[in-house]
Amino acid sequence: MTKITVAKGDGIGPEIMDATLEIILAAGAKIEIEEIEVGEKVYLAGNTAGIAPEAWDTIRKNKVFLKAPITTPQGGGYKSLNVTTRKFLGLYSNVRPCRSLHPFVATKHPIMDIVIVRENEEDLYAGIEHQQTDEVVQCLKLISRPGCEKIVRYAFEYAKQQNRKKVTCFTKDNIMKQTDGLFHQVFDEIAKEYPQIENEHWIIDIGAAKMADTPEAFDVIVMPNLYGDVLSDVAAQITGSVGLAGSANIGEECSMFEAIHGSAPRRAGQNVANPSGLLQGAIMMLNHIGQTQVAEKVQNAWLKTMEEGIHTYDIFKEGISKQKVGTKEFAKAVISNLGHMPTILKPVFYANNSALILPKYNRSTPKNKELVGVDVFVHWSGSDPNALAIHLQKIESKGVKLSMITNRGIKVWPDGFKETFCTDHWRCRFKPDEGVEMKKSTIIELLQNAVRENIDTIKTENLYNFDGKAAYSLGQGQ
Repeated sequence: MTKITVAKGDGIGPEIMDATLEIILAAGAKIEIEEIEVGEKVYLAGNTAGIAPEAWDTIRKNKVFLKAPITTPQGGGYKSLNVTTRKFLGLYSNVRPCRSLHPFVATKHPIMDIVIVRENEEDLYAGIEHQQTDEVVQCLKLISRPGCEKIVRYAFEYAKQQNRKKVTCFTKDNIMKQTDGLFHQVFDEIAKEYPQIENEHWIIDIGAAKMADTPEAFDVIVMPNLYGDVLSDVAAQITGSVGLAGSANIGEECSMFEAIHGSAPRRAGQNVANPSGLLQGAIMMLNHIGQTQVAEKVQNAWLKTMEEGIHTYDIFKEGISKQKVGTKEFAKAVISNLGHMPTILKPVFYANNSALILPKYNRSTPKNKELVGVDVFVHWSGSDPNALAIHLQKIESKGVKLSMITNRGIKVWPDGFKETFCTDHWRCRFKPDEGVEMKKSTIIELLQNAVRENIDTIKTENLYNFDGKAAYSLGQGQ
């Protein structure tokens, strides 16, 4: 018996949650339910987070959270509970199955059946941004080895549990060799531990094009946060059934399961809402806690109901659907099909009845870290990099000399092209002469010299070798 936290949410939330719980309990789910209040009522009572401290305590105690859609009031500084929950609870993995239901739901991809596994905490979504000059702002892209290892291992373990055959990695490491390069490197390392599962890597642009055109070529796709955010919506849309999709958010300690659609307040209380999206989230929850046999029974009963043409208003279509039903009647139809298998749609067969248990991240032995230079970023409104270089050479110190200037990543000195357009944001690389040791005190001296020469420095980035290997990017064209 697993104790779970349930929030019935707002709008259609209570109706679809009641239907979902009725179905999974009828299928034999061994769960004990503890309900909490979140969402609109909590917001309007003056809590801008939409959740009370005692509700947090319940979620953290039970570890498993099944949440119906909620309404976030407009204005008033109210924060998205979904975003808050993911970040507070360390829910690093967002999992979204995207399966077409042809011919019962219209799609151009009748045999599509993929799962997007998206890293949920870092990448550009760390939200660390700064304006640096009049013309340039930056957003820091943070990719960590723990973040990569957790999400990649989850993707392989999920594929193993769900009896899937292949895991594909999407990155842009031909350009971002350090950040996306680390993600790809970790993928290759972990893939070796799962020889029974095929693995491959695609550059994100051609991979996205291939997924949109030929999704049947993929099975499980794992990727960093931004790419996963975009492509999980693309994948859901091209199945033709965005409103039927569920989502899982998985962390080392806690997990949250939900539909991807909103609370639809205009449909509330009318017994018309489709509970399928939340039911899909609940099926993922059952898989996550190891009740895969129950999950399998529910999923196949739902598929059987879909192919029998028993549909709610949102997917009902004359000539395909057989009976238009309400929320409660749809739930009863699924329950009546428990133990039955679909005959047109492909049935599911989950591999085993064990919960996904991923090992804690263990730090490896630190590498030998050697300081080998510094990038000094400068705000300068001139347009001639040669003039800037002459100015910067005045601040050189102790055998540490200017070696390169880039603008928006493109090398403009030495030997730059006059055709290259330059902004007022310049990366100025200083490196030691042969045999000269680079020290942090030298960086301080460079900055002091810059103040003396009235050079507007914005920030610095230290250049390191790790175990003798350069761990920083070259300038484009270098």
